[in-house]
Amino acid sequence: KMSEGSEAMAKADIKPKARHHAKKWSGDVENLYRFQQAGYRDEIEYKQVKQVDKVERWPETGFVKKLQRRDDTFYYYNKQRECEDEEVHNVKVYVY
Repeated sequence: KMSEGSEAMAKADIKPKARHHAKKWSGDVENLYRFQQAGYRDEIEYKQVKQVDKVERWPETGFVKKLQRRDDTFYYYNKQRECEDEEVHNVKVYVY
């Protein structure tokens, strides 16, 4: 469940103030990896572009289950971790 703050952010056209690269894997980094594979910065940008309120997630892990790319093809993800250790430093973490 999203807080009201992040819901409001999804509706406005929010731009990040800063970004850095992830140093170690976490659930948040895993989800960012999935959004970035599909061509988005993060969940906020995905919701802005696709005009959706929620993203499908695996109930067991909370990881993103399916994303629609800008060209409308779908990416489907496993419920287990997909972002390998050597990929973690490629994940961009945006600060709002």
